[in-house]
Amino acid sequence: MIIGVPKEIKEDEYRVSMTPAGVTELIADGHTVLVEESAGEGSGISDDDYACTGAKILSCKEVFEQADMIIKVKEPLPEEFPRLRENQILYTYLHLAPAPELTQGLLDRKVAGIAYETVQLEDGSLPLLVPMSEVAGRMSVHEGAKYLERENGGRGILLGGVPGVDPGHIVIIGGGIVGVNAAKMAIGTSARVTLLDIDLERLRFVDDIFGGRVKTIMSNKLNLREYTAMADLVIGAVLLTGARSPRLIARDMLKDMRTGSVVVDVGIDQGGILETSRPTTHSNPIFEVEGVIHYCVANMPGAVARTSTYALTNATLPYARELARKGFKTALMESKPLRYGLNVYKGHVTHPAVAEALGMEYVPFEKLLD
Repeated sequence: MIIGVPKEIKEDEYRVSMTPAGVTELIADGHTVLVEESAGEGSGISDDDYACTGAKILSCKEVFEQADMIIKVKEPLPEEFPRLRENQILYTYLHLAPAPELTQGLLDRKVAGIAYETVQLEDGSLPLLVPMSEVAGRMSVHEGAKYLERENGGRGILLGGVPGVDPGHIVIIGGGIVGVNAAKMAIGTSARVTLLDIDLERLRFVDDIFGGRVKTIMSNKLNLREYTAMADLVIGAVLLTGARSPRLIARDMLKDMRTGSVVVDVGIDQGGILETSRPTTHSNPIFEVEGVIHYCVANMPGAVARTSTYALTNATLPYARELARKGFKTALMESKPLRYGLNVYKGHVTHPAVAEALGMEYVPFEKLLD
């Protein structure tokens, strides 16, 4: 199979979808790998690093025209739609539930779109989302602390406090991978930490692994209002696989929050948990509503591109090798996780949660086989 690794063009996106080590494995499997010129620069990987593995360094146009499978980090932007072609495999983060225009663009091109974030194991875990969720969860505390500083518009709070002065209060909504990793970093600041989730077993797990250092609270409307009002920093860490994020914080709740408090809405790729959230970029990361600073960067791990690139390749490479070795149809027939990952194929939406979120017809992959 011919595999293409294009350069990411999303604003402030410095990751690349495959490391030289990953390219080496694919070439050893007998495949051809095409890497766009300067694709790895943002992650500190040179064209020579790729060329030494046997990859061909080509232009963007040549990569898209020749590749049977395009491996990316982020969803295609509108200017990339014309470069895609029918039956080409697109293997990347897609986050289609809150993105009707992107979805329609992929349907029009009739690509086979496999979304990292919906590749799902039997136990419900999301192996290709985990590494970036770990990064984003850990970053969320750093970024929140930065914008709590007075010069950045915040309350002027040092999360850990000092002797004789109360520490800050971090409230984490969601106890999944993002939430747990945020809690790890939050504890390290010596702040007070509260985590809310709707799953009692998950709250027991969090209480157990952190030895009671994180206060666990059942998530409901009353508790959300009460604890966000107390918080200096709120971290939104809720994910519904393939679906749009639930809107848990309404605009009127912001009026009860402290002026200069910060919300880091990690799930903004799936629409975010605040009624007032909208995607931002690393170059312009924040905005203010009702006195509350919103940090809603849609590609948080892109800021630590080298770490993120290597972590992502570790997770995505085994499935890329499976797709390339077996071919698209056989790989999906034999792998339930990859079937869960398929979001669009032959001009149809093939993931039920995506279809429901967008009000489109869901067509199972098996019905589209020749």
